[in-house]
Amino acid sequence: QVQLVESGGGSVQAGGSLRLSCAASGYTVSSHCMGWFRQAPGKEREGIAAIHSDGSTKYADSVKGRFTISKDNAKNTLLLQMNSLKPEDTAMYYCAAGCTWLWAFNKFWYEYWGQGTQVTVSS
Repeated sequence: QVQLVESGGGSVQAGGSLRLSCAASGYTVSSHCMGWFRQAPGKEREGIAAIHSDGSTKYADSVKGRFTISKDNAKNTLLLQMNSLKPEDTAMYYCAAGCTWLWAFNKFWYEYWGQGTQVTVSS
């Protein structure tokens, strides 16, 4: 049974940083495409970062240069380092696993989802 558990969310002031983690069980993080999505109230869930099994990464324009996706293979964990946070980054953040790289920002191409962790950025 695959389980993804996010942690690391919280409240931070604009310009601050947070590091999200997604611990996987029943699933080998290093061998698969994985991604981070976020969903703000009243908005669609959007893909913001993805990482291929070969380590290649891609980012949405809204987070490029500020967020970094990576994997800690020893801990079987997906990470998202978020720097220079803005109020518009406020959302529930989800990790997801099992994507098709070409559609890595399309939520319908993921097999597994975590329960989410809330990030709130105040101005």
